[in-house]
Amino acid sequence: MGRRRRAAPVAPLPQRDGIDPVRLRLPEDPAGAWPTVRDHLVHRFAGAVGAERVDAMLRDGRFVGTDGPVAPDEPYTAGRYVWFHRDFAPEAPVPFGIGIVHRDERLVVADKPHFLATTPRGSHVTETALARLRRDLGLPGLQPAHRLDRLTAGLVLFVVRPQDRGAYQSLFRDRRVRKEYEAVAPYDPEATLPVTVRSRIEKERGVPAAREVPGEPNSESRIELLERRGGLGRYRLLPATGRTHQLRVHMNGLGLPILNDPLYPAVLPEGPEDLSRPLQLLARALEFTDPVTGEPCRFTSRRRLAQWPRSIHS
Repeated sequence: MGRRRRAAPVAPLPQRDGIDPVRLRLPEDPAGAWPTVRDHLVHRFAGAVGAERVDAMLRDGRFVGTDGPVAPDEPYTAGRYVWFHRDFAPEAPVPFGIGIVHRDERLVVADKPHFLATTPRGSHVTETALARLRRDLGLPGLQPAHRLDRLTAGLVLFVVRPQDRGAYQSLFRDRRVRKEYEAVAPYDPEATLPVTVRSRIEKERGVPAAREVPGEPNSESRIELLERRGGLGRYRLLPATGRTHQLRVHMNGLGLPILNDPLYPAVLPEGPEDLSRPLQLLARALEFTDPVTGEPCRFTSRRRLAQWPRSIHS
């Protein structure tokens, strides 16, 4: 049996703006192509940022090992760990706050606004729920137990202690969380509801919209009409699975596309987002048995969908 790789050392750099430093483990170099650490860093990153930028970061001490900043002429050592912080591109701020529904020594249940990504990805790094909560709550070890789409508002479960993360992630992986969503969409008197939709959804990398295709179903959602006002309906959506854009795809397939959806039924041209027209989809409730305490838990969002008409008694 091969030897197990030792756990990586604790990062010598603190988080910056709620974001962990990048960690590199220097690979094997049997051909001796990289006499110095600088040679490898230039090989690895010059194509993206240029050799001059790599050299500037070395001069500024921004590449750090367990024993301090890396010198440009240090001999290359395979297996060594090196950390650094990326330069963050400017991001348009999402001008909406994050609500906190629950907080204790193990969990933070956040009430995420529309347009805010859950975790750093692509062009959304510092303007994410994870980065904000780490900074604002002083919890650098905070991690999400699951993800919620950037355009969807509502509840996201975060885990405070690293040793607990696996237990809470397994709840979502094993479908032991009852997730309840709410949506505003057109009302269609011809739609037969409630209905359970099962279909096969595929999402290709680089293609914005997912699509339903023939084949064995890999997604399941129950759709219920809660009430109607005028030409709109307020719907309860209960996903049994978690495919990308699943609820949006299923509602569109029923001829009930969710209001302000930029992908379904048609992909809108790219351009500045209209923050006054959020997708009318809300992660309303999470319900599960706590894997640590064994206690039943139910959390409910305090948000409301802005385009649902208020009643005359509201």
